Amino acid sequence: MRLVVFGLPLLVVILNWLWPLPLPLVLKFIAAALVVVAMFYHYWSRLSSGSIFAPEFPRLVIILFNWALGAILFLTLFQIGLDLGAVIIALATWQPLHISVGARETIGGLAGMLAAIGVANALKVPPVRDVTVTIRGLLPAFDGYRLVQLSDMHISRLFPAKWASSVVERTNAAAADMIVVTGDFIDGSVAMRRADVAPLEHLHAPDGVLAIPGNHEYYFDYKDWLSCLSELGFQLLLNSHVVITKKTDQLVVAGVTDRSAPRFGEVGPDLTAALEGRPTSAPVVLLDHQPGDARAAAAQGIALQLSGHTHGGMILGLDRLVARGNNGFVSGRYALGGMTLYVSNGTGLWPGFALRIGRPSEITLFHLRAEKV
Repeated sequence: MRLVVFGLPLLVVILNWLWPLPLPLVLKFIAAALVVVAMFYHYWSRLSSGSIFAPEFPRLVIILFNWALGAILFLTLFQIGLDLGAVIIALATWQPLHISVGARETIGGLAGMLAAIGVANALKVPPVRDVTVTIRGLLPAFDGYRLVQLSDMHISRLFPAKWASSVVERTNAAAADMIVVTGDFIDGSVAMRRADVAPLEHLHAPDGVLAIPGNHEYYFDYKDWLSCLSELGFQLLLNSHVVITKKTDQLVVAGVTDRSAPRFGEVGPDLTAALEGRPTSAPVVLLDHQPGDARAAAAQGIALQLSGHTHGGMILGLDRLVARGNNGFVSGRYALGGMTLYVSNGTGLWPGFALRIGRPSEITLFHLRAEKV
């Protein structure tokens, strides 16, 4: 599979697109070398930090790598489409069809432009997206409750302190009753990211700032990150819950660890433990980084599950493949019996493939409404 993922674009772009262009041989060799260098971006990332998930390059270099990867991806698809079209026309007319230089230049320009748009979209500080959710059994004191979800910030060299500060400012301006973060705070160790995550200390809401880990926290000194996030003021829900009380009405917010935890010798998600001792009359909002187990949560009577992890699929078309790896859940709202699942597109993005087309990032502001009887 890895050979197909990396080998096919190299063959298509270098041999099928670049080589037929009327360029000096030396320029073709230089361009081919640059394509190879771009395709090995994750290898260079591993050399820079010890992990493919944390490219420790200047931000501009990371942006250029992501643009190049995107351009190669789109160019591969366009060139295959061009080749297939030429074959179909040739078979229909029974005459050989030569693909013109102009056609090659057009798809090259289009691929570069789409990649640039995709990277620009990924780097934006996301807008606040308003979502209203009706919850069965929500008591009067919580009718109209406002809850902000951040997810998949992936704070890194690509999404540094300045970006994090802007996210904090925009989130606080939403004036929510509670802020939750559904994992994947970072890419990098505490030593690498301490200054970049520092702005998160300024997140504030009357009922607190709650969080769960995502899979990326386990890739980088999990226990150190738990300690760091606690120092920044996050209340971590590790297979546990809190009860929010207003007057005599209650709302439960529960959280579970990530399903990748056992691979790292840590405790995996345990919804039964997370709900143990909760007031059974209060509806439950569940924080679970990955949405794949949502049907099991619905079967346990959860009212609202907030997840992330998928980044919304990043690119229209690619989102269908991402959905297949997450039990069909990839972006937005899903109704599962009496439970609403919401899968955030993510606030940031993994710096190893930072492109968004048709799947914008988001800071999500939920307005909880009581079901009308």
